[in-house]
Amino acid sequence: MAGRQANRPLAVLSAVRMKHNTLAGWLRAVVAACLLAGAAGQSGCVVAAVGAAAAGTVAYVRGKLEASLANDYREVVKATDRAVERLQFRKISENGDALKTVFVARTGDDTRIHITVTKKSDNLVQVEIRVGTFGNEALSRTLLDSIKATL
Repeated sequence: MAGRQANRPLAVLSAVRMKHNTLAGWLRAVVAACLLAGAAGQSGCVVAAVGAAAAGTVAYVRGKLEASLANDYREVVKATDRAVERLQFRKISENGDALKTVFVARTGDDTRIHITVTKKSDNLVQVEIRVGTFGNEALSRTLLDSIKATL
């Protein structure tokens, strides 16, 4: 009897551990199934929403203004050139090919402006604008507005 009593606490402890592990495993399985079902059901909507919202997106991050425009690449390059001219910036260089064009210009106070126009697809173009070393959001947005007005 003493041997049985000594083993009894271990048996209870084992049963508690097993019940806890089974419950935790079951809970993990339910959570995983819910997440997978939610992801599977919503993935098409998310992709469609991201694709639809890609054009017209503008973000100012770490001193650089990034915008996606739903226009032809060549038209955006021409509009960028005209915007630089309209704002009376001094164009230092324009280097480009069929997929990417980089403009470097200077303001009247000799602040450097770096503009990159990148073709993402036939009718989706990304424009990145950095003014100076640390960025100038107001001037970047003014330049982007001028580019959009020219399109």
